[in-house]
Amino acid sequence: MTEQPTTVADRPEPRGPWDYPRHWIADVLASDGGVVHLRPIVPDDADRIVEFHSKLSERTRYMRYFGPTPTLPPREVARMTTVDHQKRVALVAVLGGEIIAVGLYEGLALDGKPESAEVAFVVADEHQGRGLGPILLEHLAGAAAENGFTRFEAEVLSENPNMVAVFRDAGYQLSRSFDGSTVHVEFLIDPTEALLSVRNARERASEARSVANLLRPGSVAVIGASTDPKKVGNALLSNIIAGGFTGPVFPVNGPGHGPDDPTAHEDDATAPGRSAPGRSVPGRRTRERPPSVRGIRAYETVRDIPDPVDLAVVAVPAERVPDVLDDCLVKGVRTLVVVSSGFGDSGEEGLLSEHRLVEQVREHGMRLVGPNALGVANNDPAVALNATLAPRIPAAGRVGFFCQSGALGIAILDTAARRQIGLSTFVSAGNRADVSGNDLLQYWDTDTATDVVLLYLESFGNPRKFSRIARRVSRSKPIVAVKSGKGAMTPVRAARSGGASLDDQIARMVLEQAGVIQVDTIPELFDCATTFAFQPLPRGPRVRIIGNSSVLGSLAADTARGGGLEVLDAIDLGAGASEEQFESAVAEAMADPGVDAILVVFVPPVAVDADWHARALMAAANTPDADGKKPIVTTFLAVDGIPPGLKKPGANGLPDRGSIPSYASPERAASALARAWQYARWRQRPEAVVARPDGTDPEAARMFVREALADVAVDTDQGMVLDHLASAQVLGWYGISVVPFREVSTLHEASAAARELGFPVAVKATSAAWRGRLDREGARLDLPDATAVVTAFAELSGLTGDDVLHVQKMAPKGVGTVIRVRDDPSFGSLVSFGLSGRTFELLGDHGYRAVPLSELDAAELIDEPRSAPLLSGYGGEAAVDKAALIDTLLRISTLVDDIPEVREVLCDPILASPEGAAVLTAQIRIGPVPTRADTGPRRLG
Repeated sequence: MTEQPTTVADRPEPRGPWDYPRHWIADVLASDGGVVHLRPIVPDDADRIVEFHSKLSERTRYMRYFGPTPTLPPREVARMTTVDHQKRVALVAVLGGEIIAVGLYEGLALDGKPESAEVAFVVADEHQGRGLGPILLEHLAGAAAENGFTRFEAEVLSENPNMVAVFRDAGYQLSRSFDGSTVHVEFLIDPTEALLSVRNARERASEARSVANLLRPGSVAVIGASTDPKKVGNALLSNIIAGGFTGPVFPVNGPGHGPDDPTAHEDDATAPGRSAPGRSVPGRRTRERPPSVRGIRAYETVRDIPDPVDLAVVAVPAERVPDVLDDCLVKGVRTLVVVSSGFGDSGEEGLLSEHRLVEQVREHGMRLVGPNALGVANNDPAVALNATLAPRIPAAGRVGFFCQSGALGIAILDTAARRQIGLSTFVSAGNRADVSGNDLLQYWDTDTATDVVLLYLESFGNPRKFSRIARRVSRSKPIVAVKSGKGAMTPVRAARSGGASLDDQIARMVLEQAGVIQVDTIPELFDCATTFAFQPLPRGPRVRIIGNSSVLGSLAADTARGGGLEVLDAIDLGAGASEEQFESAVAEAMADPGVDAILVVFVPPVAVDADWHARALMAAANTPDADGKKPIVTTFLAVDGIPPGLKKPGANGLPDRGSIPSYASPERAASALARAWQYARWRQRPEAVVARPDGTDPEAARMFVREALADVAVDTDQGMVLDHLASAQVLGWYGISVVPFREVSTLHEASAAARELGFPVAVKATSAAWRGRLDREGARLDLPDATAVVTAFAELSGLTGDDVLHVQKMAPKGVGTVIRVRDDPSFGSLVSFGLSGRTFELLGDHGYRAVPLSELDAAELIDEPRSAPLLSGYGGEAAVDKAALIDTLLRISTLVDDIPEVREVLCDPILASPEGAAVLTAQIRIGPVPTRADTGPRRLG
């Protein structure tokens, strides 16, 4: 949620015209998928503002200024460009160094509404209709909220309904009044569910459109096209041509633009995964640019191409890419695919070059795939684009695939082709400097040609955003993800700097929360993809195993049970079972409403016609079922993929939906079926709704945290730890009451505190070394009177050396639990829950979920640890109040989601009992947020 103070007194002091918050700078996507750079205005923008105004049409100037304003007086220009970034804020949208839109707000102090600001914006005529007005409004509202404003007002001409529509369509609740020729509009800028819903919908549409620009270009230029068949540029051009791309293709092979250039290397330094050393070869004679490459006219630069170019595929040495970029910017290319290596993959210097490349690309409205990418492909016959280095890609299908590694991408594409899994689209992003898996998920969400999404994850850009998008996409399309080992879930920046990686167990829990099916190997990835692509989801866990081998049937049953399936029975038809027996058994299972899925194990004995068995199996699989279709998988002849006899041919000759997947072993078949049920079960549960608990005061907590950060110099990495009293105060604003305690440093203070709190009390050490010890030597409990308190204080002071001790009222006895929130480099704020104590910590017996939590997330989280039965009355003990634990989890989740400066929360222990959940100790760490947030106005990662 957007952070905001609430009173004028709370507002930051006005700043100088150059002193603006750096996080107000953002790259954003217009509704057509093009990138626009947003930043606060500065005095140096004066000439740009004059030029911008001069290019506006008379009607646009009239709508903005309510009258003819052919020129802006110098005084007005100075006023527009010199703001304090607090009471007056102006943002400019910049493209190619030119201002294309301006938005501003100015604080009002009229009619007793000191927290109101007047907002206005204007967009260049040629950029109207690109959604820049709503983007400016979002970012202005975010800045205004940070500065303490809660309401926007605007004066709009009655003949300008489009401006009123901008406010209304953003999700604001408008209050309107009419005064002759003008409409006065007012609305609160507080973030609401309606606002967030509109923001997310617009974000999805613009990001999907930007990927569509990449995957559905009208024309392609191959920069670095070569006549040498050993060169990358030649391979790219050949694959585009051989793939039958439906638009024009333009080879570019001029000086500095290809491996044929004398400064390029003969060892083909632009291949993904190999760094370009960047040295020139002295004394070599410059070769003339060939007039054509593969029979197509070649151009010296992309600027020389007479027709528009939508997509440029770049295969030149890394040091030549900036020159190519300049040409593409002039030409107006919309998207770049850079296969060249030698950037972030080659060290710190290359990483700096990569950052500069992304900055330049975005400043000119473009998107970038790569660098060090394998390429992109779209099998839609209307496009037929294979702009990859892969010698073989699968035919058209309904599976979308995203990965980073080029070398691995080639192997994955080859495997998919061998297993007859058709692809709709494919993107290998290489270093993933710009376009990421999040962008592809947004595209596939609404892509009618894609039913299944496959991801090979090496790193994340914005983990919180991934979780949010994946939750939505998984509601309609399965997402199967394989991780590349330790560090696979680490953001790219942290991975390059050796940052911490997510433990496999945590990754599994968090991905499962978002509905993502996580697998460990490439074969498992395609095992799942085959089932999802060709078979329906099971409606329940009940599976029947049918086969002619009791041993293999037993192996399948064991794996199925381990994956959460309920094995109804394993029918052994005998080694010599006929095709009629198979067909009858499978047809009976298909018609049985008590069976949810079927696994067929077929091992052909000698002299048996397997084709007959295949036809029998297909006939039985198509038996009408009163309850609808159910999935069926098999280990037919130990074949991986779709055997010919089990294929239902599609329009392009590939297997179509209804084909029966086969696996090389019964374990793999059962595992794929189990994962299908796990996903189906996730989809069947109610959609997660994140609701705000009652009785919270986020504004008070937010201001307290910000003031605490402003008062001290905070280390960027570690932040600062609030003391126990301050931590309890912050939790109190979110409806979490820490069991009353007092900090004492003398015998007299300890005695007085105990009397104030009421007996019995506890006296506890405050140093970390003594808290939570198994021998409980750091605490004295159930003290009945002042004498016992004084004695305990003296003992603990001498034993621990602590200057300050805690006297705390005794809580009802219960099971010790612990809730911790920490900022993880992989998934943002993570909530963990488990039983308290070093034994459980040593065993790693905790559950994990990503923030924000829904009530269902919280309920599942407290049941996640292996020791969770202790909360449900294990061993005859009374069950604890789980609802109280769920409520505490939701309140802590809301706190962290509201205030991203809260980096860590530790409540340990929380005594759970039948009477409720009592928080005994709490500690909060605050500081600048190290991971990318997924709150506030839209922006690219």
